[in-house]
Amino acid sequence: MPGEPEPFAVGPEPLLQGEAEGEGPPVVLCHGITATRRYVLHGSRALARAGHRVFTYDARGHGESDPAPAGEGYGYLELVGDLERVVEQVGEERFLLGGHSMGAHTAVAYALQHPERLAGLVVIGPVYVGEIEQSSLDYWDGLAAALEAGGVDGFVAYIGDQQGIDSRWRDSVLRFTRERMLRQRNLPALTQALREVPRSRPFERLEDLRALNVPALVVASNDDADPGHPYEAAVAYAAALPQAELVTEREGESPLAWQGGKLSRALAAFYGKAISSAQ
Repeated sequence: MPGEPEPFAVGPEPLLQGEAEGEGPPVVLCHGITATRRYVLHGSRALARAGHRVFTYDARGHGESDPAPAGEGYGYLELVGDLERVVEQVGEERFLLGGHSMGAHTAVAYALQHPERLAGLVVIGPVYVGEIEQSSLDYWDGLAAALEAGGVDGFVAYIGDQQGIDSRWRDSVLRFTRERMLRQRNLPALTQALREVPRSRPFERLEDLRALNVPALVVASNDDADPGHPYEAAVAYAAALPQAELVTEREGESPLAWQGGKLSRALAAFYGKAISSAQ
């Protein structure tokens, strides 16, 4: 059984807060926009219990981490640079890198620059497929304005009004949206991130992923529960990555990306296969 998570901080600026848990082959996980390090595995400790050392951290301007310093912002260039600093905690060993949404794009951008560091790549709920639509920017700008004007209540209300969530999942989505927003220390920084991250490109074209010849697991979500992370985007990533496997939840279940224990077991099984194939 793993002990309590061990906190770490990565400097100099912005100071990033994270934690490591467990022993064994390393895993580094990156969360999505407006989330924190808790919201990749949703509090599950199953991956550490399966014999892995799991590193998670709050992105700049999120959770307990500092906002971007003066002269910097929240684009993927900065997010990948922050991830490179976190990876120093792992040492020289190859590791499994994964992320959700913004974290998935950050992980893919890092992987394109440092494929030799990875034992495997996990892409959960990707959105960016090589184009940035004006309708998407309008949505994110509206969300930023709602947070700026109405705080957490305004943010949650905007999600409820604009995201088109199926009635079966609406209450759950709004509940955990509020929960993760209440973990945010710096709402002005998060507002800035909401305006900048969607305008940033983690890579130029989806075809760029064809050069990324590492074992990959792509986790898709059904659109009724999670329309913000289109199922077809995950399919496109799985088609572009040469060694990709696509997984999703069973019909009628909540998205696999929301099921921390089940997602952890899927990651552990995938990592085991990736390590075996490399030997």
